[in-house]
Amino acid sequence: MTRYLDEAKPYENSASKTKRQQEDQRRMAYRRAIEDFTEERRLQLELADFPDLIAANFAAASQAPRRSGPPSH
Repeated sequence: MTRYLDEAKPYENSASKTKRQQEDQRRMAYRRAIEDFTEERRLQLELADFPDLIAANFAAASQAPRRSGPPSH
């Protein structure tokens, strides 16, 4: 009976280790999503302080010539 219990322990450790790794991955993905959202929100708030720059950048981008295809040599 002792041998049976000894053989079962590595399986339990492996299964619990895998489960713990999956939980850590989910937790880190959730944390990264929160950090990304927070950073995006902070940038949006900073840009809202300068609406004239946003309009100037949009106007400059719309007037820039657009290239289609690879550049010629």
